Amino acid sequence: MDTKEKVLYTLKQSTEPLRPGDIADVAGIDKKDVEKAIKVLKDQELIFSPKRCFYQSK
Repeated sequence: MDTKEKVLYTLKQSTEPLRPGDIADVAGIDKKDVEKAIKVLKDQELIFSPKRCFYQSK
């Protein structure tokens, strides 16, 4: 499973929006890698930001 898949999986499992640091802690990956994956996933419209610095899957 690559970083994007881990981030997306973590967000789908969560019942509430998460910050990049929270995603990194839960998924066990580096925060910088999470931030890169978030940018790609947002561009692909697989996730969105309900409020500043929090992310949720669609």
